[in-house]
Amino acid sequence: MYFKNQKFLVAGMSKSGTAAAEFLLRRGAVTYLYDDVSGGAVEKNMRTLEEKGAVVVREDSLSAALSECDILVLSPGIPIDHTLPVAFRKAGKRIIGESELGCLFLRAPLFAVTGTNGKTTTVTMLDEIFRAAGEKSVACGNIGLPLTACVEQLDYGDIAVMEVSSFQLETLSSIRPHVAIVTNIAADHLNRHYSMENYIFLKSKLLRNMRESEFAVLNYDDPAVRKFADEARCAVRWFSVRERVHGAFLFEGGLYYENEKIMDAADLPLKGEHNVKNALAALCAARLAGISGEAVASALSHMQGVRHRIQTIAEIGGVTYIDDSKGTNIDAALTAVSCMQSDTVLLLGGKDKGYDYDELFVKLRSSRAVHFVLYGENRFRLLNSAVRANESRISLCDDFDTAVRLAAMTAKPGQCVLLSPASSSFDAFSGYEERGERFESIVMSMKERSAECACCEG
Repeated sequence: MYFKNQKFLVAGMSKSGTAAAEFLLRRGAVTYLYDDVSGGAVEKNMRTLEEKGAVVVREDSLSAALSECDILVLSPGIPIDHTLPVAFRKAGKRIIGESELGCLFLRAPLFAVTGTNGKTTTVTMLDEIFRAAGEKSVACGNIGLPLTACVEQLDYGDIAVMEVSSFQLETLSSIRPHVAIVTNIAADHLNRHYSMENYIFLKSKLLRNMRESEFAVLNYDDPAVRKFADEARCAVRWFSVRERVHGAFLFEGGLYYENEKIMDAADLPLKGEHNVKNALAALCAARLAGISGEAVASALSHMQGVRHRIQTIAEIGGVTYIDDSKGTNIDAALTAVSCMQSDTVLLLGGKDKGYDYDELFVKLRSSRAVHFVLYGENRFRLLNSAVRANESRISLCDDFDTAVRLAAMTAKPGQCVLLSPASSSFDAFSGYEERGERFESIVMSMKERSAECACCEG
């Protein structure tokens, strides 16, 4: 694309949209900005970019901007069937995503990770392994740092480890990783993608451009992911906790790559079978990149947890509070509950993503969950599913703050309060990070009050 004689409309002014606009402005492109959300961080971002030369488009001038602009740069938060991209498509104009824009200018080899759950942990593990081996590596993409924000700092000898979501894959066509990892497939974002078939198709797009000199690292234990090998034109390696596969696997308590034992699974600081799978995926990709087994083992044995993913916040009065705000789908919530070592009061709710919650409550019957606090926009859908599953250990409330405090009053000493909502956060928050931070803030304020009361009694 030629920046000097084409005009760009960047839609969606959160992290990725702002990074894309900054990228375009640095190249002297005429850049228009639009977001149908007003106020807050969005308005602040638009004002800052306007000072750098961008043109802010309001609702009443959107049609004129559509006629004038040549390319629409779409943030992942805006679906491809939104009226704006539909209008661009009807006009025969190009639509790209922020990640696509970054991939077009990426010089560094790319290690890309997609899947329903485990993406962030796997990206973090792989990035830590590369850094431990002395490589210049950057974790980017859906993990929080947009690719366009760091692409200029990545040279041919560096490494980009990119988390790729299904939202990004809607507008991502030129991505060609050296290694692509697919962690797993479970129902997610069906309110946006309409069907599991379409969701699976979007995940498979990560492998579309890969050829014989590149590698797909696939979850052998996931039937949907295993089928990706049928259409792959690149080399395929597997990871598995059940079988000795061509790739990385768990065998007699050890993590192996081919016939080489890398480390004992017991030495992973992050516990749970799901983290063993994440570690196997990361070590397989790292060994394909030529990183030694010693460097892999050293990095994984010192790996810290990912924020908002089964993260212990505090213990108050014998009750442990755990933040799993990143658990935004049913499969993630079930994984989090399975990791609990004591009876648990579970916080569920937020913005609906099109799930059938009946399955959730049926499976939770055999878990350590002893009470459920339902809140948020989808609380009545959750309640109806609980009733159908004959689950009566329910509390219902509207807002998040009340839900956390109600869970705290319900939990008994020796139990846990777990925030693993199985829902998006967008009914009340800007993302799972803000929801997790709010949970932490409430818990810490309760801890301070508890300490003050103890002092008064003393």
